[in-house]
Amino acid sequence: MAKASKKTKKKGLKPWLKEQLLRPLLWLRRWAFRALLGFSVLMLFLVLLFSVVNPPTTHTIWSESRRLGEVDRMWVPLEEMSPVLARSVVAAEDARFCLHWGIDVRAIRAAIADGGHRGASTISQQVVKNVFLWQGRSWGRKALETLLTPLVEAIWSKRRILEVYLNVAELDEGVFGAEAAARHYFGIGPDELSARQAALLAAVLPNPKARSASRPSKSLSRRAAQIMDGAATIRADGRSTCFED
Repeated sequence: MAKASKKTKKKGLKPWLKEQLLRPLLWLRRWAFRALLGFSVLMLFLVLLFSVVNPPTTHTIWSESRRLGEVDRMWVPLEEMSPVLARSVVAAEDARFCLHWGIDVRAIRAAIADGGHRGASTISQQVVKNVFLWQGRSWGRKALETLLTPLVEAIWSKRRILEVYLNVAELDEGVFGAEAAARHYFGIGPDELSARQAALLAAVLPNPKARSASRPSKSLSRRAAQIMDGAATIRADGRSTCFED
């Protein structure tokens, strides 16, 4: 007669030990959720606030102010800037500004096809980076920028996005915004800028510490001429209607 095989019992962790091991993980998950929720609420509050209140500073302005001792900056509303400046900046930085929802998929595809040699960030993304985040190329910052940009686009008007951009963008070392840049380079207000002066300011934006709108190089002058043509084009074909009266 065959002996009945004895079933061996698999001993699992005792309930009290399992609870002790899981407790730190549960605590970490709970606080991670709270931190994420708190950050989301804070960002939503700031996006809503800055839709009507001008941002008092940005990370870049604050850090440059600490480094240099002071910065040149004065906020002016979009209606007190020359319309050709707004068109020039859009033509130079984001010609499809009125056509996308903050992320320009077509520009991203073009950048990938070009091997990553050209940028694909929209003006909306640059506003999010400047106002709510920080400079840098980390994946974490880029992910936050990608998440926040549609939120800003949903709450702010295109005019507001462009107005904020033209007031926080750096145009020379320690010089931020259209008003400070117009006086710094040309000794006039932003409402007096000519088409060429506006194009020169727009041409400086990608590298403001190395370029000068008042002493442009030959390549910068050529770029300004292209921007002047682009500004006229987006006005003619209606791609400036979302931010012009």
